[in-house]
Amino acid sequence: MEPYVLPEKQTAVVLTGTNNQYEIRHDVPVPNDPGFQEVIVKVMAIAICGTDPKLLKGKPYHYCPDEYPFIIGHEWAGVVVKVGSGVFNLQVGDRVAGEAHRGCGVCENCKAGRYSLCLNYGKDETGHRHYGFTTTGAYQQYIRYSCGSLTKLPDNVSFEEAAMCDTAGVAFHGLERAGVKPGGTYCVIGPGPIGFMAMKIARALGAAHVICVGRGARLQAAVDLGACDKDMAINFEEQDPVEEVLRLTNGVGADNVCEASGAHNSMTQAIDMVRKGGSIAMLGTPPEGTMEPIPIKKVTFKELTLCGSRGNPNATVAVVNLMATGQLKVKEMITHTYPLTRFADGIDTFVNRKEGCVKVVFFPNEIPEEYAKSGRVHP
Repeated sequence: MEPYVLPEKQTAVVLTGTNNQYEIRHDVPVPNDPGFQEVIVKVMAIAICGTDPKLLKGKPYHYCPDEYPFIIGHEWAGVVVKVGSGVFNLQVGDRVAGEAHRGCGVCENCKAGRYSLCLNYGKDETGHRHYGFTTTGAYQQYIRYSCGSLTKLPDNVSFEEAAMCDTAGVAFHGLERAGVKPGGTYCVIGPGPIGFMAMKIARALGAAHVICVGRGARLQAAVDLGACDKDMAINFEEQDPVEEVLRLTNGVGADNVCEASGAHNSMTQAIDMVRKGGSIAMLGTPPEGTMEPIPIKKVTFKELTLCGSRGNPNATVAVVNLMATGQLKVKEMITHTYPLTRFADGIDTFVNRKEGCVKVVFFPNEIPEEYAKSGRVHP
């Protein structure tokens, strides 16, 4: 195979400061020097994560870059075009999905497989990487990446579907932490992208019934996409969520609850609507400094398990397998697609939930043929 000839310059979305200061630049140097156990990947699809608009705003968001210019973006997929020394799991031409976290591999948490909780977070000299947060991200045409943070894709999983692996992986990790009772009832508070994934994956992992608490277009989308039971969509503006969950479960409560909204008072509701001995996965990201009183006596007497969850460690292979076998359908969640040069329009659509937006995907390089022919990419 002829070696891939990398261009010298590329197009990228470059943050230049806080308060949504960014530029679409066409003169960003292309990385051409993969280090030990690193590869260069051509980015074929990248999705907007809910943290991206917060990163664009910058301080006081706790993940904002320490210095500018900076490139964010961490929900992506592409093809390997150059391989560095010490790489034995990938080769040029491999289709891959990226994962944001790479732990140092040495601390106790990393050795226990909990590398999203690396004790050397943010210390580049230890080998830690959090792509798109502390390390250069993927809103660009080419990226240098650790081979340990990439997962090979089967041919029947498209790049745009694979760009959803991060969202799916975050939901999968939360469900893995809190558990899903086969044949039981799973309830999700907050039908955003992660909430949608949690519902879909809960069903794939054996939940018999899925309840969704939300409102408006997102709640309707949960029904339309088959993520929750048609008669188990609860509009919290019209119904009391706790009372309705208890009614739907004959007064027992849901076996497992996923709090995916980060909204005020939602944790208290989750505690009230979960059954005795049940579990709650906390996937929502509330505003910095949010405090909420917890009814400790209820947690104690109901013997509840409350599970915090961060990132998607060791989840990508599982969600790719679910996608490849048709058990997790994610393409229907991709409501809008743009070339990367239309970044501003994509962000506006995502943040303001225009036209029933659920998930936005950008194509930094070639437009996939099925999208180009069908006109499904916003020009």
